[in-house]
Amino acid sequence: MKKQLKGIIGLGAVLAVLGGGLGYLKYTDNTDDTSSEEEVVVSPDEAARGAGIILVENSNNLPVPADQAPKEGEHMHYAEGTVKSIHVKNRDAEYDVKMFAKPEGNIGARYTLEGFEDLPVDTGIVATLVNNINGVASASVIQENCTDFAKYGLEDPDITAEMTYESGVVKKYYVGIKNPASPTESYFRLEGSDTVYTISNSKVANYYKTPKEFLKKTILEKPADDAMPVVKELDIERKDIDYNFVIKYGENSDDKGSGGTSANHVLVEPVSAYLTVEKSSDITNGMFGLSGDDVYAYHCKDDDIKKAGLNDPFCKVTMQCGDGNTYKLLLSEVFTENEKDRKCYAMLEGSNMIYILAESNAKWLNVKPIDIASRLMIANYVWNISELSIKTSDGKSEEFKIVPKDKSKELYGSTAEDFDVTKNGKPYNAERYRQFYSFLLKANAEDFALDAEKPEGEPVAVIEFKDIHLGEDYKFEIYNNSAMTTLIMVDGKPKFLGSRSYADTLLKNIGLLDGDDEFITTWK
Repeated sequence: MKKQLKGIIGLGAVLAVLGGGLGYLKYTDNTDDTSSEEEVVVSPDEAARGAGIILVENSNNLPVPADQAPKEGEHMHYAEGTVKSIHVKNRDAEYDVKMFAKPEGNIGARYTLEGFEDLPVDTGIVATLVNNINGVASASVIQENCTDFAKYGLEDPDITAEMTYESGVVKKYYVGIKNPASPTESYFRLEGSDTVYTISNSKVANYYKTPKEFLKKTILEKPADDAMPVVKELDIERKDIDYNFVIKYGENSDDKGSGGTSANHVLVEPVSAYLTVEKSSDITNGMFGLSGDDVYAYHCKDDDIKKAGLNDPFCKVTMQCGDGNTYKLLLSEVFTENEKDRKCYAMLEGSNMIYILAESNAKWLNVKPIDIASRLMIANYVWNISELSIKTSDGKSEEFKIVPKDKSKELYGSTAEDFDVTKNGKPYNAERYRQFYSFLLKANAEDFALDAEKPEGEPVAVIEFKDIHLGEDYKFEIYNNSAMTTLIMVDGKPKFLGSRSYADTLLKNIGLLDGDDEFITTWK
């Protein structure tokens, strides 16, 4: 007799005993008598049969339907117990879940993977291996007195798990293939039982994971806002450039009256410059909360580090924090998984995990000084300036002196009415001086002149001023550099490439200082 026919006869006997609860069994009628393949499909009507049976609990009793459980006081059907460990085996891995913290008060037990205590395991996901199965109920009963577990994928199961309770009770269970008639459910059985059940796939979804998939992909955790340390210094070393980036927390970052930009950090190498918040924050603080796309290696050895190119990294980012901690992020050269996905390897120096990181998140790999710096060449607060002079190549010379009427009043928040201004020793309208200084503030750099040398000849204009709040003197020399650009020397060193049209407009506005015409505030 064919195996399929035997299965039908056997099932008929079961149906007779159970009162016909099983709707139908679909099978493939193979013409080859030697074939034993068959496809089990349970009718949707079967879903209600045997639902709600507690399958895994802290008890050695066989599962019984919930509506058949003894009344309270006679026998507790579901005795909640604490799971001590689970041994999990699936098609790709074998590992152990262990409890690392016992239940306390309203807080349940906590779990991790054995042998992974030194790695950032997502213990919340690990806990689902316990919480989703301890007390799991059946969706339906498929077959009792089963003798052919292979057709349900339970002879060589996708998942084998052994749960040990602190009481000593051990429950071993198996998960087979998905139920073709109800793909949201999988076949399930307990060791020692010949009954096949289905349970919801969601209860066992994480049992298919490998240990790597339980690891957090966050390279460096982001502290809470009220615990975020100040980044005191950030250094970027890269093989494709012959200079280092050095960013420091500004000495005057907490001083509103010092001028500058809203960024708390300044660029000090390869040039000194203010930073813009929206462009620089990902560079200065982006290491906190940085997450990889995947884990490349864990418990990595020297060979893993070498294969990832991190023994001699393409980029090294060192972050020194105000809480005394220093973090060093190592980044490899970019590689492509396909034409669109550009990735690199990343790890914290001294750690034992290597991540795969999207190039778009590894912003330190490609950043240039001008990308994060403010393009403002002058950013001093207007009323901090006590002296300002301008000389031009055509012989003009203007010298302003700015004196507060009340020297005890704070400079920050003052207005033109609070100052006496003179130009070349004669009284000058303080508000008109403010308007001219506002024009100077609009001098935007086009780029940094990192490799430039001091030009020959005389500068187009020289601007010098004294900031009494900061106690600093500044000197800007503007030279024609090309038909479109100027070179700006700051305190005797080449620093910026500027717009030739701005320099031309500057000369025109100097010519307007003695009149009433509005200053020119736009240029190409």
